[in-house]
Amino acid sequence: MIATANRLHTVEEYYFSKKLKEVNQLISNGKPIINMGIGSPDLPPHKLVIEAIQQSVLEVNAHMYQSYQGLIELRRGFSDFYKTNFNVDIDVASEVLPLMGSKEGIMHIAMTFLNEGDAVLVPNPGYPTYQSVSNLVGAKTMLYDLKEENNWCPDFEALEKEDLSKVKLMWVCYPHMPTGTQANSILFEKLIAFGKRHHILIVNDNPYSMILNQQPLSILQVEGAKDIAIELNSLSKAYNMAGWRIGMVMGSSKNIEAILKVKSNMDSGMFFGLQKGAIEALKLNKEWFNELNEVYARRRDLIFLLCDKLKVTVNKNQVGMFVWAKLPIGILSEDFIDEILHEKNLFITPGNIFGTNGEGYVRFSLCVNEEKINEALSRF
Repeated sequence: MIATANRLHTVEEYYFSKKLKEVNQLISNGKPIINMGIGSPDLPPHKLVIEAIQQSVLEVNAHMYQSYQGLIELRRGFSDFYKTNFNVDIDVASEVLPLMGSKEGIMHIAMTFLNEGDAVLVPNPGYPTYQSVSNLVGAKTMLYDLKEENNWCPDFEALEKEDLSKVKLMWVCYPHMPTGTQANSILFEKLIAFGKRHHILIVNDNPYSMILNQQPLSILQVEGAKDIAIELNSLSKAYNMAGWRIGMVMGSSKNIEAILKVKSNMDSGMFFGLQKGAIEALKLNKEWFNELNEVYARRRDLIFLLCDKLKVTVNKNQVGMFVWAKLPIGILSEDFIDEILHEKNLFITPGNIFGTNGEGYVRFSLCVNEEKINEALSRF
């Protein structure tokens, strides 16, 4: 067998890739598993989006290679989305780049800005991919603590005491995944000031901004943010298009041009039909989000009832498509979820997979219909 690259020793198979094998095996064995672990929207995209992709396949250029920068109409749609929802001006020609999902963008950004030996600030808890891509490009991960007593926000006093001389990039994610914490303008201003002070690129991952959130924010709203920050966003959650793999990255023309150098060597442009569907989605108005969030609000209320039955505590001010809950003291996350899985046929996510500060917590997905959540409630 040919030896694998050394970089593979720095990462493990993604948790859900491994755990879902076990869950699917239980389902194959006839177990009535209810999966509340994954944030994969179960609701369909808008009918106009479906019609747009159906009609697109008949167009003359539909099946040709597409531009690495995407259709101008798609970039304009992203720009309009940011103007409408965040009052942020994005130059269509130079400050936005379509992605095949924001997860692709995370890897592109790491490859664009990080050299072997550079240091990266990664949130604990946070999306595991931030640490994985840092390891894959040979960068040194420096975990920074997010804790409940500090409302899951960075402790800037503690960060200032660290040796930041080799830190080149800082991953942030607000609304925060997995805790559902919403940022405010003060936090974003502190992050931008911190980045400028230490010459650290701040990357905000912002796919949950429109879900159960009355005050959507972008880090790019801060004056001068584009000088030191870029932002990722996605149609996956906001428009029920997770499997379509459509995201975007926004920032200064210089940073977007640099990311394009990597992206253009790794794919051949997004399928025309996906772009046409995305263009239609981005035309949807507030009514779409109101209807979507009404569904998620009803589901969240039921999940809160389930949390009561499980004797786990929640902060009901969370936003996004998950519910983050605290276990009773002394109970380990994976022990708890395995007991629930095998005794009640319910799969939820252990908090420790997001970092050591996630130990003692669990996460419920709202991507489960009310009938199944009521079924889960009946099992307790």
